[in-house]
Parts: sequence; C-alpha cells; structure tokens
Amino acid sequence: MKLTPKRVRSDSAAAAVAAVQAVALGPLPPPKHVKLRRGDRPFWNAIVTARPRDTWTDSDLCLAASLARCQADIETLQALVDDEGFLIEGKPHPACELLEKATRRALAITRAIAVNTVATVGRRADIANGAELERQARADAAEDDLIPGIRLIK
Repeated sequence: MKLTPKRVRSDSAAAAVAAVQAVALGPLPPPKHVKLRRGDRPFWNAIVTARPRDTWTDSDLCLAASLARCQADIETLQALVDDEGFLIEGKPHPACELLEKATRRALAITRAIAVNTVATVGRRADIANGAELERQARADAAEDDLIPGIRLIK
C-alpha cells in the first residue's frame, strides 16, 4: 500500500502552474537548524533550484546544505592553489589533497541527493520534466517585462 500522496503529472497544467509559482517563490530557504555561511548561499540557490521545489525533503535539504558548504570550500581551495601555484618547492600544494577530498565528497553528496530523490518522490523522468517546467518559467519571467507574472509579495 502506497503511503505517499499521488504526485501531479509533470506534463499537466497543474504542474505548469506549480512551476511558475515555484519560480515566484524563489529558492527554498535552508531548514532552521541548518546554518549556511555567506559564501555558501550562491551554491545553495543553485542546488535547490536544480530540482522542482516540491521534491525536496528536510533530509535532502540538510544534504544540500552540506553540498553547498563543500562547493564553497572547493572554490576557496582552488583559489588558493591558483594564487600560490600547484607546486610549492617542487611538491604538490598541500591544498591539492584537500581539494581532491572535497571534490569527492561533493560528488558523493550529489549522488546521495539524487538517490534519495528517486526513493522518496518518484521516477527520474518526472523530476526532469518538472525541473524543465521551472527552468522554462524562469526564462519566460526573465524575458517579458510587459506581461505581469505571478510574484511573491513579502
């Protein structure tokens, strides 16, 4: 017996409306118990807008925060290696090992989020179709200033 509610078909009018509403709401905020640093926020926004808004669970959002922090750390480490050079006194920069570990961690978290998504919300095709609807709604909203769209008023 299935306990989760039936999901809206990704090719339906209801899914298109949900996509426009999701774009108007902007990226999901992190859960209250999760802290992000200032430099993590651009990565967080990119991660949580990569999937349809209604497919995120609290546990997925915790992993997304870990991924955002990890990606910010990767950028910091890469900038350090770029500034100081790959080799220091003929040896690999100490940050290179940390950079490799952080990259592997980011890939593992990315896989974990994808696996959890399939396990908790359904088929990959439905998720991909929902994500495409949101991307199209975002592009449409950016292109047309003359026709008002749905906007969240705070």
